[in-house]
Amino acid sequence: MAKVKVGLVQMSCSADKQQNLNKAIEKIKEAAAKGAQIVCLQELFTSLYFCDVEDYGNFQLAEPVPGPSTDSLSRVAKELGVVIIASLFEKRTEGLYHNTTAVLDADGAYLGKYRKMHIPDDPAYYEKFYFTPGDLGYKVFKTKFATIGVLICWDQWYPEGARITSLMGAEILFYPTAIGWATTQDEATNKEQYNAWQTIQRSHAVANGVHVVSVNRIGLEQNGAMQFWGGSFISNPFGTLDYLASHDQEEVHVQELDLSKTDTYRTHWPFLRDRRIDSYAPITKRYIDDEA
Repeated sequence: MAKVKVGLVQMSCSADKQQNLNKAIEKIKEAAAKGAQIVCLQELFTSLYFCDVEDYGNFQLAEPVPGPSTDSLSRVAKELGVVIIASLFEKRTEGLYHNTTAVLDADGAYLGKYRKMHIPDDPAYYEKFYFTPGDLGYKVFKTKFATIGVLICWDQWYPEGARITSLMGAEILFYPTAIGWATTQDEATNKEQYNAWQTIQRSHAVANGVHVVSVNRIGLEQNGAMQFWGGSFISNPFGTLDYLASHDQEEVHVQELDLSKTDTYRTHWPFLRDRRIDSYAPITKRYIDDEA
């Protein structure tokens, strides 16, 4: 399909897992009523962002993927005829957990999952305590409406992931994410951080000639110490913002994307044509020096 309508759900979360799932389902229905064909939820939408602390009790939030949440969302996808992109805390087996996004097709079929490849460990983002790095590689999903690529939050900072996923045939890159500001920070720092976050993702759109859809959460969490900054957006293949959400309001937005624009941008600015793949072997080194 040359044109597809994508929906993004930017919302706040509570400590009640079922309440969050129900809320997400209602907002998926709202997006579908606005014409959405593919709906993307934010990272780890069934809970508060729990990685601010290293707490063994938080492992109880995890579930199999596919599992209870994907079963519920599969029924919704089939009922509404929409594709759903759902970011979940996956329990693979005892002691082995992933930050995982499942993709459900418009007939409710489970198409598969992507496991987050890049795992951060920063103050208030102690993800290495919870998540094993992804081992499925980069993925594309051939949905009813488009071939999509899914990457997750910290993956946003790595052009390699966006490039590989695009080279696999992704027509749209989706980034479910959870990122915010410490409430003790000054406004200049907040602005600089958000601009960097948005800029790097828009650069993926430009470098690969694809649309990018980034979906973030809002709300004060971590006992008021963290303000998740929202600012979800949709970028066209030349980095132009087609949509920009607020920093503090829940939003359900639907945008029509013209996927035929990819060919136009890629032929007029032929970055893929001019790639010197014969020269890129050093990229697999940690650092280019005299050491192995």
